[in-house]
Amino acid sequence: MQRYFLPYDYDEQATFELRDSDFHHAKNVMRMTVDDECFLVFQNQVAIKAIIVSIEESTIVFSEVSKEETQKEMPVNVTIACGYTKGDKLELVAQKGTELGMHELIGFPSKTSVVKWDEKKRVKKTQRLEKIVKEASEQSHRQVVPNVQLYRSFKELLEKAKEFTHCLVAYEESSKQGEKSQFATTLSACNPGESLLIIFGPEGGLTPDEIKVLEECDVKSCALGPRILRAETAPLYALSAMSYQWELCEK
Repeated sequence: MQRYFLPYDYDEQATFELRDSDFHHAKNVMRMTVDDECFLVFQNQVAIKAIIVSIEESTIVFSEVSKEETQKEMPVNVTIACGYTKGDKLELVAQKGTELGMHELIGFPSKTSVVKWDEKKRVKKTQRLEKIVKEASEQSHRQVVPNVQLYRSFKELLEKAKEFTHCLVAYEESSKQGEKSQFATTLSACNPGESLLIIFGPEGGLTPDEIKVLEECDVKSCALGPRILRAETAPLYALSAMSYQWELCEK
């Protein structure tokens, strides 16, 4: 069943309205008519099943049928931070990361990043990624649309790291040295309602100097197994492991 996200908190009221691009999608793409049903999701993570009661010139009006009871979000808010990569790799992480439960996506420039984005490019790319995560949230029946931020500098990432309960950086040298425990130990230490930042480098990886600066900010280096993963694969592997640990394992 189709899903739409509304830009305000749920409140008990008689009707709800769909406007702008979502109105166009529902009316012209999905060809929804009166008495059709879909899910409406609000900013405070409440989701309801709703039925169309009327279609106006620029709005579709719904009334509530029932609330969705199943929790779709991971118990820990996970932010994925990726060094700027070539091509559409960040778009792949945005789409698949949303499906896997990512709460927020950050892009940042690393010393090894090949691409260089000016302000105009960053704004355009942000808009593109926001569209991708919104559509992926609808498809995967999320109750939250992940936030997207593209930073101008590595320093912004260091400042952001101060906001999290737990911080990790995936570092290929840790894999080469046989480090196995930090990733699993951190996941086990996470409690519901806490936040986790995990940082990934671009194609060339993060430099030893960048790792040193991150570790000085209490970001712990970790391996993701014995194999070296591509820049776009590593975040998806990490999210999959988190979902297994927190959502599928017996407590």
